[in-house]
Amino acid sequence: MKSVEFFERQYQQQVAKGEFALNLFEEAVLPYLSGGVLDLGCGLGNLAIAAARKGCAVTALDGSLTAVDRVNEAANRLGLPLAAYQIDLSSFDIGDDYDNIVSIGLLMFFPQKTAHAMLADIVRHTKPGGMAAINVLIEGTTFVGALESGKHYLFGKHELADAFKGWEILLSRHDELPAPENTLKKFHTIVARKPV
Repeated sequence: MKSVEFFERQYQQQVAKGEFALNLFEEAVLPYLSGGVLDLGCGLGNLAIAAARKGCAVTALDGSLTAVDRVNEAANRLGLPLAAYQIDLSSFDIGDDYDNIVSIGLLMFFPQKTAHAMLADIVRHTKPGGMAAINVLIEGTTFVGALESGKHYLFGKHELADAFKGWEILLSRHDELPAPENTLKKFHTIVARKPV
């Protein structure tokens, strides 16, 4: 997958430079996390590590070996309740239910059918009273860097909110960020609590 190769190179550079700061979406989501957490597309594990430091038991999944190695090294060194696994997320089915399921910057790297199936899987496997935290690129994004032509999906502006109808919306924000070559990234981030 082009996106996995793109991030593998990016993560190798970030590890070499020691760049492990939370991004603005991870910062927004972190305060809502408690209990068991499944982090889908964990990247370098900045959010997973921060959640484990505040007492969450975290399972972190990513397609990048560099990312997974970094997360497990940090978890072992710091004695955190956190384990990371390299996995092909494009064909992954969530097997268990979780207090929290997080997917920051992942779903848009799949074709529409796969992105929708994974979102439905997240909705299904969030425990009653638990939370889902999702961040995606939305329509209007002009940045194509890691996006594979014909194999990605830009969500509609309100599509995430529609997926969580009937849930308590704890956070819903739209962000526009400048990207290389005068392009734009448009994001929607949502944190929603499942009804009990």
